Amino acid sequence: MSSASEILVDFQDDLAVDDAPSTALDHLKLSPMEDKQWPSDDLASMSKSETDMKHLGQGSHLAWDDPYYDIARHQIVEVAGDDNFGRKVIVFSACRMPPHHQLDHQKLLMYLKHTLDQYVESDYTLIYFHHGLTSENKPSLSWLRDAYREFDRKYKKNIKSLVIVHPTMFVRTLLILFKPLISFKFGRKISYINYLSELDELLKCEQLVIPSRVREYDAKIRQALKPSAQVPKSPPRSPPLPNQQFGVPLSTLKLRSADPEGIPLVMRDTIEFLKEQGLEMEGIFRRSANVTLVKTVQEKYNSGEEVNFGQMEDVHLAAVILKTFLRELPEPLLTYQLYNDIINFQNVEGTSQVGTIRNLLAMLPQENYASLKYLSQFLAEVSARSDVNKMNNANLAVVFGPNLLWGQDAAMTLSAIGPINNFTRTLLDNHQEVFSA
Repeated sequence: MSSASEILVDFQDDLAVDDAPSTALDHLKLSPMEDKQWPSDDLASMSKSETDMKHLGQGSHLAWDDPYYDIARHQIVEVAGDDNFGRKVIVFSACRMPPHHQLDHQKLLMYLKHTLDQYVESDYTLIYFHHGLTSENKPSLSWLRDAYREFDRKYKKNIKSLVIVHPTMFVRTLLILFKPLISFKFGRKISYINYLSELDELLKCEQLVIPSRVREYDAKIRQALKPSAQVPKSPPRSPPLPNQQFGVPLSTLKLRSADPEGIPLVMRDTIEFLKEQGLEMEGIFRRSANVTLVKTVQEKYNSGEEVNFGQMEDVHLAAVILKTFLRELPEPLLTYQLYNDIINFQNVEGTSQVGTIRNLLAMLPQENYASLKYLSQFLAEVSARSDVNKMNNANLAVVFGPNLLWGQDAAMTLSAIGPINNFTRTLLDNHQEVFSA
């Protein structure tokens, strides 16, 4: 294989001619492991959340006559809820890109923009699984250059982290070559992760639908390590503290709480503060918060210390803590029992939707119902000020849908997120009728 310096010379020559078709990526050979033709993910290897929506057509969340169906069906781009810091997570899997002749790369770019358009007003994280990029499916350098230029400030401003998983000399050299095009600020957002276990610092890995080929490759490179260089596994979760608030079932919190309605302490604290200070904050729930502060507040709650958001005067911190509390529940607020009914809610006739929602919510445990009602009433107040805070029911559904429900395996896909967000919006649109006595 050519040295990195030789590759740089070749690529820089190609970059100098902007109008000529570039074949520079062909000069940068992939390693034997990268170039291996891995078998497609079969149905048996998919999570339950992935297979639940197969009736839409080969994994696509779009109908077969949608203009982006032929791109979406490959599941190259996915959305996976929020990371540990309240940022939306977008996943791009290189191994799911078919050979060149089977994929319109320009249309893929447009589909990626179409997906991001739903989230770029919020802070977001982009995770790129590099393994599986081969000589058969890698895009041209000119396409990559055009793609970077196509993503204007709207897309780059709110991306807080670009995480490259299983980087190789190929992708590291590529980024060096693109350095003249990449701003310093954007360059600081790029990080490398060598093993899937390292993603735990960023988010719950269970919420990602990670292609089986990526998991197999991760296991393979782990096994190849010398014993002295083995990557430590994530430590087992410690037993809950006596006053723990995060990651504890609502039924347990209800027994501990003196709240007459059984509303969890974290929800009561954050929502009351946000009612006072956050209703007119533009982009409330769209911004992330200081990572250290988020962890500090969680530790205070879990140790039984009092938390006063009024003293901290940080609306975005309280908003992230509320979303984090919901996301870390052992079972989602809307419960696993309702998962299939909510996923299929989009098939319910419009005139029957309110009644259907009321019937579904009637199956919730009392503490879940009370908490959902309390949250929905607050979000109605937020939406009522949408002319100022820019958060209407549709925007709130995008933010809160994945934090109210996920599959039992915790994995999130666009196939599931769309229906969940649709249900959440309908709930918010009709909250008064749904929760009327």
